Amino acid sequence: MSEQSGSRFVLAARSDDRVFPLELLLDVVFVFAISQTTELVIEEEPTWLSLASGLLMLALLWRGWTGFAWLTSALDPRNAVTRISIFVSLGAFLLLAVAIPSAFNGMGLLFAGAYAVIRIIHVVLGWMASGGDVRFRATAGHNAIGGAVAVSLLVAGAIVHGPTQYVLWTLAVLADYLIPAGVGAIGWNLSASHFAERHALIIILALGESVLAIGLGTTHTGVSPESAALATVAVCLVVGLWSAYFDGTADAAEHRLASLPPGPRQNGMARFNYSLLHLVMFAADIVVSLGVFTALTEPTAPLSLVVSTAFFGGLAIYLLTLVLFRWRTTGDVNRRRLALAVVMVVLIPIGTVLSGWMSLLIAAALMVLLMVLQRTVLTPTTSTVAP
Repeated sequence: MSEQSGSRFVLAARSDDRVFPLELLLDVVFVFAISQTTELVIEEEPTWLSLASGLLMLALLWRGWTGFAWLTSALDPRNAVTRISIFVSLGAFLLLAVAIPSAFNGMGLLFAGAYAVIRIIHVVLGWMASGGDVRFRATAGHNAIGGAVAVSLLVAGAIVHGPTQYVLWTLAVLADYLIPAGVGAIGWNLSASHFAERHALIIILALGESVLAIGLGTTHTGVSPESAALATVAVCLVVGLWSAYFDGTADAAEHRLASLPPGPRQNGMARFNYSLLHLVMFAADIVVSLGVFTALTEPTAPLSLVVSTAFFGGLAIYLLTLVLFRWRTTGDVNRRRLALAVVMVVLIPIGTVLSGWMSLLIAAALMVLLMVLQRTVLTPTTSTVAP
């Protein structure tokens, strides 16, 4: 990787672990894109198709965001080249977000074009950062191939429309994730603490979608003692989700990542634990907000099968992913989270019978119970490092 040599137009390696304001500015635009995706899912009556469409959007958004998480954990965002690249990406993310609600209805080409800009910036910065490292160049090359195939499929899907678009865009997601993974994360020299913090912040932003759903849902029904009480229950659910991630596990994962020497092993853990598992947790948090919004806007009606699956299924997937995340970090299995995930799966069909407010109350009570058990029973794991 190029070192700082006095010129602001020469790529410079990151020299500290701080998250810089420019990175947070990129996250602000990313949050808008997430909100647009949530709107795509909850518009009118949620269906399996709208849920699948939202998950496709989230996978593509994540691919765009996580590329910058890698780049800014290795490169100094204050450098002119990196800074200008992020400025351009801000505009691309904004256009991509604007296109999301109608991406399957006439604005697919705008989405594909904005995504292409983001992926081109990933590739160019990665290629420049590789310098004369042959293995790093191989990583950058596979990244370029994956991006080119994905963008081609996105453009083709946007042109043909209809069911074929969904098929081609699904293939685009698979190509952009699997082709770069073929060569491994070789050559990167990450700032482990920065990388972990960036992903922890994005989990908070994902939980923010549930907070937004609480506000919108309460406003939709009108503020009353009943709606205020139900909103409070929903906040308890969000607090439980936050606690499941941040009470010990997140710190232990960061310590584990930082304990590894820079190189393929550390990069491999960063790719699996953060780029992959955090994608799953991120998407789960977003779909849970669909259930929160529905329970607040239609508290006396049962959840539809789609919404109940998104709500309780999203909670189950979030917990299961945390179990895997913890196991890969500390080497032990959190049986309480595992058991609660099974309970959430069992609650999916029950949610189609119970009133929406009851489903929300049960989920919140279970997550708060888990939080209490974690704080009073479980041994802290913040300094635990698996051998």
